[in-house]
Amino acid sequence: MTAPTPIKIDFVSDVVCPWCAIGLKSLEQALEKLGDDVTVELHFQPFELNPQMAPEGEDIGEHLARKYGSTPEQMRQNQEAIRDRGASVGFTFDMNKRSRIVNTFDAHRLLHWAALKGSQAELKQALLKAYFTDGRDVSSRDVLVDVAAAVGLDATEARHVLDEDRYAQDVRAQEQFYQAQGIRAVPSVIVNDRYLIQGGQPAEVFEQTLRQIAAEA
Repeated sequence: MTAPTPIKIDFVSDVVCPWCAIGLKSLEQALEKLGDDVTVELHFQPFELNPQMAPEGEDIGEHLARKYGSTPEQMRQNQEAIRDRGASVGFTFDMNKRSRIVNTFDAHRLLHWAALKGSQAELKQALLKAYFTDGRDVSSRDVLVDVAAAVGLDATEARHVLDEDRYAQDVRAQEQFYQAQGIRAVPSVIVNDRYLIQGGQPAEVFEQTLRQIAAEA
């Protein structure tokens, strides 16, 4: 019996990036298909789509119009495409509940802490659902503590992490590292520190690429 091939995956993303939610679901489906052929070490790395975003956030329509020049009709078409693609991979986007783009630095600090506790993947998934499915404000420290507690993390410690500004330097350093590597868009999936898969690819693309990488390894 052949031993499974170890694979390291760095998933560079933001918790308010719809294609990151789609890409993560696709990656998870691909890993299910790979089964016992690989053992995966998965790390979520920070990327802020809007690092200068004010604490109060910004209306989504105004933000997209200003940042991309999107018209209301283009926004509606994009939202439909995202919702349909999400549904195809088992992720629910409720566009009616989500009205603001928010600052995500605190969320990334909490994810850094969750990694030390062995619960990073659970918190990542819960934050994506909180924002895109439930329309919650993932810049709110109360919401972040609540979501952390819901995945089994200690609420009191989560509050201390946020209020004491813990891991701010670590998160900034990781963000700067990936920017220096040329990462300008997310999701960016880096395999074994060498291979880059970009965008919310279908599960088949992730599976095929990971099989090739495992075969070469």
